[in-house]
Amino acid sequence: MFGFIWADLRRHAAGVVAVVLLIALATALGVAVTLGERAIRLGSARAAAAFDLVVGAPGSETQLVLSSVFLQPAPLPLLPGHVLADLAADPRVRYAAPVGFGDFVGDDPVVGTTLDVVTGLGGLAEGRSFEKLQDAVVGAGVARPIGSRFKPLHGRLSEGGHVHGEISYEVVGRMKPTGTAWDKAVLVPIEAVWLAHGHEPHEAHDEAAPEAGDAAHRGEAPAAASTTGPAPAHVGPGLASMASFVDPEERELPRVVDLDRPVDPAALSRADAPGVPAIVVKPRTIADAYKLRQEYRREGSLAVFPAEVLTRLYGTLGDARSVLSAIALGAQALVGAAILFVVIVHVLQRRRQIGALRAFGAPRLSVFAIVWAEVFAMVGAGVLAGFGLGFAAASLLARLGGRTTGIALPIELHPSDGWSLLGLLLTVALVTLVPAALAYRQSPAEALRG
Repeated sequence: MFGFIWADLRRHAAGVVAVVLLIALATALGVAVTLGERAIRLGSARAAAAFDLVVGAPGSETQLVLSSVFLQPAPLPLLPGHVLADLAADPRVRYAAPVGFGDFVGDDPVVGTTLDVVTGLGGLAEGRSFEKLQDAVVGAGVARPIGSRFKPLHGRLSEGGHVHGEISYEVVGRMKPTGTAWDKAVLVPIEAVWLAHGHEPHEAHDEAAPEAGDAAHRGEAPAAASTTGPAPAHVGPGLASMASFVDPEERELPRVVDLDRPVDPAALSRADAPGVPAIVVKPRTIADAYKLRQEYRREGSLAVFPAEVLTRLYGTLGDARSVLSAIALGAQALVGAAILFVVIVHVLQRRRQIGALRAFGAPRLSVFAIVWAEVFAMVGAGVLAGFGLGFAAASLLARLGGRTTGIALPIELHPSDGWSLLGLLLTVALVTLVPAALAYRQSPAEALRG
C-alpha cells in the first residue's frame, strides 16, 4: 500500500509540492507571530531586569522607560540637579546613576552616566573604566576598538544633527555582553555630556538662556535671558534640546571644552548641578524600592518600576498578537478549505482508478486508507514544514532585531507549542477523512462505466 501511495505522489509531484508549499507558508505565518511576540516579551523583560527603579520628570511612564532602559531617543524634560544629589545621599540607595542622552556616534547612542551603571550591568570585559572626562566605555555590540577616538554628533546625522567639534572621546574599555540595548551604547562621564552642551557641572543651573552659557565660553558678557524660550529646566542633554535653543551661527563658533581632567564624583552631589533626563536607582532592599517609588511620585518627579510599565506594554502586545493570530488562522483556514476543495476534485477525477482497484479486489477499507494516507501525507508535510519555516523566520528576524537594538530576543519552543502541533495534525487527520469517505462510497461498476 505504501509503495502505491509513494508512486502516486511521485506521479503528481508538481501538484503535491504546490499543496505542501501553500500549507507551509500559511502555517509559518502563525508560528512566526507566536514565537516573535514571545521573544519580544522575554527579551524586554530580561533587558529591564537590571533596572530596579527609574526616576524622571513628570510625563509619560512608558516613554521614560523606553528612553532610559531601552535608549529609544525622545525629548524628555529634565529633573533638577538636587534630585540626583538627594538620591545619592539617601541611605536606602545603593547607587543613583544619571542617564543623559542626545548625542550619537554613527547609529550608537552616547550616554552620559557614572561607573555605577557599568558595574551594575556586569562590569568590563576588557580595558578600564572612566578616569578622565574624555574616556568612553563601549557596549559589547559597538564596533569601536579600544584606543580609538571619535567626535559625537548631537542627534543623528540623518536627522540634522551636528558634530561637537570641540569634543573628542577615547575608547578605554568594553563592557561584557548584557543582552540589553546598552550593548549598542557608548558610555561617557555625565560631566562630559554637561560640558558638551554648555553646562559647567560646578555652576548653578539658573534661569538664563543657553546663549548666555555660550557667551561665557567666548569671554563675552552674557545676553539677557529670553522671555519667550523654554527655561533650561526643560533642556540639556535630552535629545536635540540644547541645539534647538542656540542660534545656528553661534553654534558654528568654536569653544574650548577641557575634557583632559579627572572625573569628579562630587560634582553629582551638588544641589546646583545641571539637570538630567533620568536617574537609574538601585535600592538596597525591596522595601526601600517601594518607599522610594512612593516618595518620588510627586509633583516634581516621577518614579517607576520598569517591570510594571512593561506589563502594560505586554497587554498591548497581547492584543496585537491576538489580531495577528486571528489573521493567520483565517489565512490557514482559507488555504485549508481551498486545498480540501482541490483534493476532493482530484479524488472525483480518479474515479476510474479507484474503480479499477475495487474491480481487482481491493476492499473498501483499503481504498479508504490509501486515499486518506495520501492526502494526510501532503497536508501533514505542509504543517510540519510550516512549523520549521516559522521557527527559522522568527529566529532570523530576532537576530536582525538584536543587531539593531542590542536586545537579545530569545526564540524558544515551549511544551505548549508541541501540543499545538499535535492538535493541528489531529485536525488535519479529521478533515482528510472527507475525501477518503468519498472514495469509500464509490461503486466500482459506476466508476468503470463513467
